[in-house]
Amino acid sequence: MLSERVCGIGPSPTLRITGLAMELRARGVDVVDLSVGEPDLPTPEVAKAAGKKAIDDNRTRYTSNPGVIELRRAVADKVRAEDGLTYSTAEILISPGAKASLFFAVTALFGDGDEVVIPSPYWVSFPEQVRLAGAKPVFVATSEDERFKLRPDALAAALTPRTKGLILNYPSNPTGACYDRAELERVADVCIEHDLAVIADEIYARLIYDGRLFTSIAAVRPEMGRRTVVINGMSKAYCMTGWRIGYAAGPREIISAMENLQSHTTSNATSISQWASIAALRDDSGRESDMVRRFQSRRDETVRGIESIPGMRCRAPEGAFYVFPNVSSLLGRRAGDERIASSEDLSVYLLEQARVAVVPGEAFGAPGHIRISYAASTERIREGIARIRDAVALLR
Repeated sequence: MLSERVCGIGPSPTLRITGLAMELRARGVDVVDLSVGEPDLPTPEVAKAAGKKAIDDNRTRYTSNPGVIELRRAVADKVRAEDGLTYSTAEILISPGAKASLFFAVTALFGDGDEVVIPSPYWVSFPEQVRLAGAKPVFVATSEDERFKLRPDALAAALTPRTKGLILNYPSNPTGACYDRAELERVADVCIEHDLAVIADEIYARLIYDGRLFTSIAAVRPEMGRRTVVINGMSKAYCMTGWRIGYAAGPREIISAMENLQSHTTSNATSISQWASIAALRDDSGRESDMVRRFQSRRDETVRGIESIPGMRCRAPEGAFYVFPNVSSLLGRRAGDERIASSEDLSVYLLEQARVAVVPGEAFGAPGHIRISYAASTERIREGIARIRDAVALLR
């Protein structure tokens, strides 16, 4: 009875770990969760106050489908000031989360028979969204030695007459990899030469470390703005995951098609959340800089801890709040009578033995790795790493 397209979508490889962790917590077990992809910091006070005021002011009805004009103006002001990108309000769509924005962009741009390049490791939903659109994901492996960045020559080599676009996520989930302007220019040149549409997932753009400056691929060449849809939202940099506000900015033709899709699926994003987001975007208190400093400190703590564990190798990520250590040298070892054959096996072992939840690399198309989130307190990070170290020491 199910459609062929839906039957082609596989379950998340993380479900086994998530289910086990939930069972343990239900039994009262103390699980250190280093798997979660959301900040542990609170929503900004200005956003909470604006949300409460929106309720008191009865701003609780449907809004226009693309979002309230005030929020679209705030988004336009933000990307102009920070990224040098100029969009009219008609070129901005507010959606119920960045994931919805991504889905609408993928569905608007790609269809049956199209091929879409996705650098690997990749966020788990990219290939499934492409498949739901009827298109084919084409994975291009990136190298740990090159900090998991897409090489222009590797991109060019993956192209065929059916290639329609590229999905580029940076800073990356799961690796934290980011690109400087020169690197993006070289990727952009390939996209322009081969007439590729680009979906730029920039949800972690404000979480970038060591004094680096973020550059949007839409800004590196005049032609790129005409072929790029920029995706961002309030979840990560503004600690508003539950408010469900994402946005897309791009050429009017594409945004209009995305609006039509939204109008027949989710309709407008939550009105209260939109008014809260306006306040967050216009906040000039310096909160973002403080958050970046805190996450950079946690990153350094996590990398030092993981690097101290024999058999694990970990590069310092340039952004986001994940590390992606290589655990391939641990595979093949035994925990009692059980052989650790994969990073998924290792993740299950760490949960059962150490009571630490991490995400196996198979979820991101990268066996031999695990993803560890440092969007947790320093104390919990230290506790989790200590538990991992003890559990790894037991492997033979």
